[in-house]
Amino acid sequence: MNALTALIQYLFQRLAFAVFAVAAVAITVCTVMAALGQWAWIELPLNYDGQPVENAGMYAQIGLTILAVGICFFIPTNRRIMQLETSHRKFALNMDDITRAYGAVHAADRGDVFHMSSEFDSVRERLAYLRDHPDLSTLEPALLEVAAQMSHISKELATVYADEKIERARNFLKQRQEEVNLFNSRLDQAKGITSEMKHWLHEVELEESVAAAQLDRLRAEMREIMPELGIERTVSADEMARDLRVVKLPPKAAE
Repeated sequence: MNALTALIQYLFQRLAFAVFAVAAVAITVCTVMAALGQWAWIELPLNYDGQPVENAGMYAQIGLTILAVGICFFIPTNRRIMQLETSHRKFALNMDDITRAYGAVHAADRGDVFHMSSEFDSVRERLAYLRDHPDLSTLEPALLEVAAQMSHISKELATVYADEKIERARNFLKQRQEEVNLFNSRLDQAKGITSEMKHWLHEVELEESVAAAQLDRLRAEMREIMPELGIERTVSADEMARDLRVVKLPPKAAE
């Protein structure tokens, strides 16, 4: 779409330049022939302050001629501007081609395709690769040479970021990621077990507190019952649990 717009703009600029040049030449010729008396001047009915202006057409024709001739001096400047625009578009197009060619040869360099060490042999090897490339064979040789030289300059970068090294680094990171995922899963499992144990411990402590409360209430009841049975010494529950002796209660005195 951008290329089509640029083409249309280029064509209309050239057409406008041609039309203006022809018009300037035509009005100049008409003015010169009218000044020599060969042709008639343009007639233009013009009034100023209620009075008709004599030879208004002649003055208008001479003024248009001077204007056209004056503008013609700016045509070379416009031509240079259009040439700069054209060269700029060509430069942008060439840079795109160089970028594409460099991308292809740099990718091949990362794949360990080139083996020459000297600068001349290295550039020649890369240039041959670009010429044999199906997508880049139609580019200009100068562009391919620039791309080959750029690839030779960045060959150390291609060695550092070789495809094999990048793949090995990716596999290493993948293994590390798997280990992290496994650790996270085990951590989640440990958190679940910890939560379950805490809940279980809370239930056990609650049951123990309930049992202790029931035991204390039972002791209180026994302390109330023992004097009525005539037992002077109250045996604690710990002592009963320690020696398990049976205490024989004496008979209650008859009233």
